[in-house]
Amino acid sequence: MKKLVIGILAHVDAGKTTLSESLLYLSGKIRKLGRVDNKDAYLDNYELERARGITIFSKQAMFEAADTQITLLDTPGHVDFSTEMERTLQVLDYAILVISGVDGIQGHTKTLWRLLSIYQIPIFLFINKMDQNGTDKRKITNELKKQLSDGCIEFGQGETADFNDQLAMCDEALLEAYLETGDIQIPQIKEAIRGRRVFPCFFGSALKLEGVEAFIHGIVKYAGIPSYPDSFGARVFKIGRDEQENRLTYMKITGGRLKVRDVINNGVWEEKVNQIRIYSGQKFEAVNEVEAGSVCAVTGLSQTKPGEGLGIEEASNAPILEPVLSYQILLPEGCDPRVMIPKLRLLEEEDPELHIVWDEQLKEIQVQIMGQVQTEVLQSLIQSRFGIEVSFDSGKIVYKETIANVVEGVGHFEPLRHYAEVHLLMEPGERQSGLQFGVECREDLLGKSWQRLILSHLEEKVHKGVLTGSAITDMKITLVSGRAHNKHTQGGDFREATYRAVRQGLKEAESILLEPYYAFHLELPEKMVGRAMTDIEKMHGTCQVTHIEDEIAVLGGTAPVAAMRNYQKDVMAYTKGQGRLFCSLKGYEPCHNTKEVIEMVGYDSERDVENPADSVFCANGASFLVHWDEVKDYMNVESCFQKKDDLLEEPAEIQASYSEEKRIDPKEIDRILNQTYYANQAKKSVWQKRRTALEINYKPTAYINERKETKEEYLLVDGYNIIYAWPELKGLVDGNMDGARMKLLDSLSNYQGIRKCQIIVVFDAYRVQGHLEEIIDYGNLHVVYTREAQTADQYIEKFAHDNQKKYNIVVATSDGLQQIIIRGAGCSLLSARELKEEIERANERVIQAYQEKQAVNFNYLENALSVEIKQQLDELLQEEKGK
Repeated sequence: MKKLVIGILAHVDAGKTTLSESLLYLSGKIRKLGRVDNKDAYLDNYELERARGITIFSKQAMFEAADTQITLLDTPGHVDFSTEMERTLQVLDYAILVISGVDGIQGHTKTLWRLLSIYQIPIFLFINKMDQNGTDKRKITNELKKQLSDGCIEFGQGETADFNDQLAMCDEALLEAYLETGDIQIPQIKEAIRGRRVFPCFFGSALKLEGVEAFIHGIVKYAGIPSYPDSFGARVFKIGRDEQENRLTYMKITGGRLKVRDVINNGVWEEKVNQIRIYSGQKFEAVNEVEAGSVCAVTGLSQTKPGEGLGIEEASNAPILEPVLSYQILLPEGCDPRVMIPKLRLLEEEDPELHIVWDEQLKEIQVQIMGQVQTEVLQSLIQSRFGIEVSFDSGKIVYKETIANVVEGVGHFEPLRHYAEVHLLMEPGERQSGLQFGVECREDLLGKSWQRLILSHLEEKVHKGVLTGSAITDMKITLVSGRAHNKHTQGGDFREATYRAVRQGLKEAESILLEPYYAFHLELPEKMVGRAMTDIEKMHGTCQVTHIEDEIAVLGGTAPVAAMRNYQKDVMAYTKGQGRLFCSLKGYEPCHNTKEVIEMVGYDSERDVENPADSVFCANGASFLVHWDEVKDYMNVESCFQKKDDLLEEPAEIQASYSEEKRIDPKEIDRILNQTYYANQAKKSVWQKRRTALEINYKPTAYINERKETKEEYLLVDGYNIIYAWPELKGLVDGNMDGARMKLLDSLSNYQGIRKCQIIVVFDAYRVQGHLEEIIDYGNLHVVYTREAQTADQYIEKFAHDNQKKYNIVVATSDGLQQIIIRGAGCSLLSARELKEEIERANERVIQAYQEKQAVNFNYLENALSVEIKQQLDELLQEEKGK
């Protein structure tokens, strides 16, 4: 039998549950129509749902229509339970969007439409309550086309010429088919619906069963049946518990089959399925096997989470809607918060929009939710499940933070026998884009496994901002550089360095405080418009009158949640019950009263010991703390901004062939060497004066005329460091690393012919298992491929240390730590930029010399004659002229 999974969604009070009852009744699934007001609806089976008359939890029902088995997923319509609804969207084949014919398109309806668009779910629309006075089909159709899509077409009119005309205007393929044949076939219509170019609309009354049967036939006729792969896959959309407290994992099978006792995994864990249940309302049927396209509940899985992918299925993205209010849970006297936390975690598992937060400093339990109604639901659940009577405070807004400028965050963690350094590029993102993570780090700087570890540390934690300690959002964080130590680095070192890098970047950046905004829809008597617009202006919101009809005005706009969250009571008061306010979450925007909020929160980022921005360095066998604003003076890896500056900077006139590295001056080298290499020498003799690195390595002017022994020149080049630093070579890396190497070697070979020095180019081969050190000659160059477990840095440092007395050694690299070591060995340095400039100048000198040799010199005979002969020739010429 064909299988379809269809979700039913609506703005609250549009008649969604009533339509669900009608669909189940007409299909023969139930014998009696339930009603919300009678508290006997088939799918509203929780006591709290029946008491309040709203759907709180998503539930499923099974029914058959023709040759199709339909799994109907009923979702909450109240805005406070939107994330429960959003999780369900991830497993739908089609959606039914119910719209009230009396109220038309409301605020939450647009939110639902936007979510369905993001998840790319095809939609069937049912316009309900058309039996009531004042409903106008033509007016509603125009409203649907104007506010939702031009593809909204009435399907209840039959396949008439006008119907085909409207279809043809929605899609080019349909238009071509209609022009060629004069008709549009059902498979073509199915494809247009599946591609969200056509949205079938049906009108009726669910309460009176008008138009519902035609709606069912329309779904069966025009809904396409999805195809699934043979390999097992499933997507989890909900976690629940039955009356015996058995953990239930609700999932849709998206590939293959699932059997009892099968072992399934998500790539991290493996667990065995104990039981498979097919639910319909409160009852379920235990089955041994389910196939693709089925929705079931599984027992035996303890580690699953909503949104998770199993088998070949990938995990879904985080929900777009998120909590905007935070309440403190007030426990009764004698109830230990630490005992209560695990119980609340069980509810958090089942209800995706609940965010339970333990504040260690205040010893408080905070819960982040969507709205006030949720506090009542949570209070009832805690009472019924755990027998504990809790209450809530008045609540506060959940703020967020982002940045306004691009910064590089640096974190260094180096206690004794530990080492990790992380560089993160932090860029502001679009509003509502959330956090995005990426990698643009060379593997010769930091291994792939370390890079993946850093990414996991970035994603595992909610990083706090520095203004109010709120979570950060709307930014892209890219790993651009880092360093590990072959011996001392452990996994936890990169966790510390990553957290500190994020924090250091936030401290350095210009931060922006964000607050949630509502998009609202306000209906009230026309004479009250002035009062409403004044109120909204005071709230720092914006609004406009969308239309006025029958003395009822409709205002639409946006306003901060902090100002509008309790405005419904005011509207009811000044309109004497005639006004209605509908709000839906628009997203986060810059806070309208940042200064007041920061003062009210009183957060001090410098005293937040759980989120330090300072880094830990090590010298003389002891670690020391470096304040966040001085970390970049101590970091071991070159800044990504410095690299860009090196590439963009104009070439400077350099008097010597090899210049000193400008980033580190002699005094800085002197300080580093004195703290490390010479740290213990003074202890040998109190009276012996220790010479500085400046006195050792830089001779005073008085000795400049001393005759020095001439030494052979050696240029050592860190191959991959130069390749990644020169833009023309870096561009070749992804597609042709061999080509980049050959181009570098050819350039250096030409340079060697000019300079006449020995050039050694060193390439890393330390990750090649069993590789021995290999030295080959490439023309006039010596090319070295290092052995296993030996980096190019180590080879160059060893060569410099062993041979600095025999040769004049120059090392070409932009690695900051290696520069310090090479200087300490008494060798000269060239950065990647300076090497490039030196090669270019050498080539220019050769070309200039060649051009001078090729200059044309005209030789005339008279220039070779003596003065006497020239006089004789002149006399002969004059005699000839006289004749």
